[in-house]
Amino acid sequence: MNIGAVQQTGEEAVSRKAVVISIDASINPASAEYINSGIRHAREKKAECLIIKLNTPGGLLKSTRIIVTDILDSEIPVVVFVYPGGSQAASAGVFITLAGHIAAMAPGTNIGAAHPVTMQGQQDSIMNEKATNDAAAFIRTISEKRERNIQWAEDAVRKSLSITETEALKENVIDIIAISVQDLLEKIDGNEVSLSSGVKVLDTKNAEVINIEMDFKQKILSLLSDPNIAYILFMIGIYGIMFELYNPGAIFPGVIGGISLIVAFYSLHTLPVNYAGLALIIFAVILFLAEIKIVSHGLLSIGGVISLILGSIMLIDTESTLEAIKISWQVILVIVILTTAFFIFAIGFGIKAQSLKPTTGIEGIVGEIGETISNLEPEGQIRVHGELWNAESLDGFISQGTKVKVTQISNLKLMVHKLT
Repeated sequence: MNIGAVQQTGEEAVSRKAVVISIDASINPASAEYINSGIRHAREKKAECLIIKLNTPGGLLKSTRIIVTDILDSEIPVVVFVYPGGSQAASAGVFITLAGHIAAMAPGTNIGAAHPVTMQGQQDSIMNEKATNDAAAFIRTISEKRERNIQWAEDAVRKSLSITETEALKENVIDIIAISVQDLLEKIDGNEVSLSSGVKVLDTKNAEVINIEMDFKQKILSLLSDPNIAYILFMIGIYGIMFELYNPGAIFPGVIGGISLIVAFYSLHTLPVNYAGLALIIFAVILFLAEIKIVSHGLLSIGGVISLILGSIMLIDTESTLEAIKISWQVILVIVILTTAFFIFAIGFGIKAQSLKPTTGIEGIVGEIGETISNLEPEGQIRVHGELWNAESLDGFISQGTKVKVTQISNLKLMVHKLT
């Protein structure tokens, strides 16, 4: 009888599962889809809980709302674990952590709303206050639902408060400090969590850990949700199409440009795009192209550089300073420098080509050396560039086989001087 009891206990231990997913990037549509699929997977596996290992500087509030909604409505307990040491749950990460049925942090981590300095400059104060009030109301709702420190949560949004894991535990912002996933599973064992289906007592001690990675589609979406990648693809697309139009038949630039542009538009579709910034970038390219055709002594190029910088800065337009998503200054500077250098090279090459002395046609004959193939008395024929020309001597009689220099052309007749 005892043996049977031991065997049953072993089978139950094996059947207990904990699904673990990892978010180690900004919060974007890919993160939202990944967490949603993680919750579904945990439900299908009848897992005791889903653990979200979180390390994020923040991200899009729209994606954050989707994630929070999925967690609040989850039929499976969701444990948000700020892990490993050195990680952070900043900005959007605060909302996600507080939304978890259980919130945990590892030693050496921090949580708080980090207001990034947006490259768009100060937003309209009324719009920014509206967005902040909305976010504050949202985080109060989450904190009240999970019975966490409502005042701290609101201050994290309004005052950018950031605290360590020990301070968070003391302030009732999180529930547990754990050094690892296994330690976390042991500490949450026996805890009660409220689900839509009722109260559930966690039985996680010695549970089997199932790690779920992002699938290929989610990894690609996560990559494309990076505003820097979207910006680079957009610029490659524009230049590829432009090169193809200026060099019809090259094919390769057009194919690469077309693919990059389509992928860039898909990427930008997942991001909050400011179409004024998009228009400024396109206008910058037009100005650079105009500089090649119109002599403006560099004024069009200067305008192009200014337009490109402003457009790049304005391209990603977040709704609130709480959203930590932007194009890197380093990427913008590299793109601007490479673009400017290319067009300066193209313009310089074009001007140099225009200033070169013609080497073909009638104009290319003047100044060339030829040889008389008949006596010039004073008219006759000479050979220049392998061609036969009627010529007239400006020095009187010149015998056959004499080297002469072409000085001018008159009615398709070359005027020559005898070389001394």
